[in-house]
Amino acid sequence: MNDLSNETIQFDCFRGCMVVSDESTGETDIKYRQGCCKLEVYDTLKGIAQEQFDDFYEVRFKNTRKGIYVNASGQSVKTGDLVVVEAATGHDLGIVTLEGAIVGRQMKCRGLDPAKTEFKKIYRKARPFDIQRWQEAIAREQETMIRARVLANNLGLEMKIGDVEFQGDGTKAIFYYIADGRVDFRQLIKDFAEEFHIRVEMKQIGARQEAGLIGGLGICGRELCCANYITEFKSITTSAARVQDLSLNPQKLAGQCGKLKCCLNYEVAAYMDAHSRIPRVQEPLEFQDGQAWLVKTDILSETLYFSYEKGSLAQTFPLPAAEVREIQAMNRRGEKPATLHEEQVAAPEFISAVGDDAINRFDPEKKKRRRKNRSKKPAKKD
Repeated sequence: MNDLSNETIQFDCFRGCMVVSDESTGETDIKYRQGCCKLEVYDTLKGIAQEQFDDFYEVRFKNTRKGIYVNASGQSVKTGDLVVVEAATGHDLGIVTLEGAIVGRQMKCRGLDPAKTEFKKIYRKARPFDIQRWQEAIAREQETMIRARVLANNLGLEMKIGDVEFQGDGTKAIFYYIADGRVDFRQLIKDFAEEFHIRVEMKQIGARQEAGLIGGLGICGRELCCANYITEFKSITTSAARVQDLSLNPQKLAGQCGKLKCCLNYEVAAYMDAHSRIPRVQEPLEFQDGQAWLVKTDILSETLYFSYEKGSLAQTFPLPAAEVREIQAMNRRGEKPATLHEEQVAAPEFISAVGDDAINRFDPEKKKRRRKNRSKKPAKKD
């Protein structure tokens, strides 16, 4: 609350905007906040003109729902403007988040051909009446979601209402739900229409998509990948964790959605490539001074650690994968290297970026005071 201007500021992170209400005049101003949007796209081609994409804009709605629209209003539209757009029934209201050449890249990513695809239209810029009606519809979403869950529970349906999104004109709402199997919600739609007096659209989503709609921070401290940039969810299995030699602990492998983390798939290709160059060691290596057993494998550095004592990590000796392959070939020919000690490779030492300096290394140096040697004056003779 600002006492000087009597303005109330609210942050709508679901739609990526800031709502500024002036209590003295009763006016409401909506400002676009770029860093608050889910699935945000940074405009790397800002300032580059391409005439074929001048009339195409990306319009964002609630959470991860957004689309490409063509400007048929004849008005000058830019990023951050609130626009009234075409919908299946009635009209919707959204925020323009991309314009120019970058929209062409987004079309290519989504497989949209401007020459063959029929895009929905931007009717006009939003007027104060449109914005007020839009805000009234948004204010109904939380209460509607709670009541919708009660109605679904009364019918005994095995489903969960995850979110509700009202259309800009307030005549239609999208109910996002999660269900493991097929749900017969014909009676539920009738109850929703009778209770809320709106047109109802049911949209099934998965647990990962629900996490993207809600958003949040992961264990890494960054925004959830499903809310940040992932639009297509690929299947993730525990084999991805096994390839990376990760502990199969469900609490550590599961994300906020309760499923396996999407980031488990990020480095699988690198680990599989490294695995292709690491020999399979099923038997101990034969040396003249005894047998060496495999106790540990560093996959990315392609280094295998052996010990003369089976299952002991007390004294291990690292060997590169290429040398292990050569020793295995020698053992098959009946040859034995002299000892494992000669094949030892010095392990890389950890070097801190800061070093071992003292904690007061950034303090300014204190100037030492020089002591002046004051020579004693000879005593005056009488």
